[in-house]
Amino acid sequence: MDYKNLLLDVNQNIGLITINRPDKLNALNHETVVELKDVLEKLESDENIFVVIITGSGEKAFVAGADISEINKLNMLEGKKFAEFGQSVFSIIEKFEKPVIAAVNGFALGGGCELALSCHIRLASENAKFGQPEVNLGIIPGYGGTQRLTRLINSGRAAEMILTADMIDANEAFRIGLVNKVYPQSELQSSAFDMAVKIASKGQQAIRLALKAIKANDEVSLQEGQNLEATLFALCCGTEDFKEGTKAFLEKRKPVFVNK
Repeated sequence: MDYKNLLLDVNQNIGLITINRPDKLNALNHETVVELKDVLEKLESDENIFVVIITGSGEKAFVAGADISEINKLNMLEGKKFAEFGQSVFSIIEKFEKPVIAAVNGFALGGGCELALSCHIRLASENAKFGQPEVNLGIIPGYGGTQRLTRLINSGRAAEMILTADMIDANEAFRIGLVNKVYPQSELQSSAFDMAVKIASKGQQAIRLALKAIKANDEVSLQEGQNLEATLFALCCGTEDFKEGTKAFLEKRKPVFVNK
């Protein structure tokens, strides 16, 4: 599939997806979300891809929201379908078996903030701005923002962001735990790539099982989570990477993982 609104670059087992609608501040129209679904499915099934990075084109915006010209035409039935489709695509990211890093290089508003929230790790440039301004349009976040934002920070802060529609800057986002790290704009993409390379250098069986255990946190009790952790730990013990990793440690050398 040729992408009209996305760019895909693959380098060193890293897949870089760039939302490429700079004239629209990378706003998500339906066509872009369809393309995002397609590329995510391709990257997840590609055994040579270990980590995915999602960013926006240019230096102004990661994704500045949804395409309001499309939303304006929705009735109630269409609105439900619109939200459910966007939620289904962002859930692909959240449930992705491989780590997904958001490199937020500017405005991450509405659907853009929700896109970042669905990623496993969020890195931001110093000029990044985050917000859920949907109430300014007489609607609410529809791509998972009311749920993921509340889980990531806390219900009080999430309510403030959603109900006031106020934006926060990158430093405030870091302070409240919305992003992992903040970089100068010129260093964001290279820093995201460096982190992805570091993750890709590990045993990928362990990376994927660790990610599975981490993602279960929002869905199960502490005891159920620990039971899952023990099961996944046991699975690691049966891998070639476990044998190589522990042997390399004892021999004081770098491990050579085969991801099996």
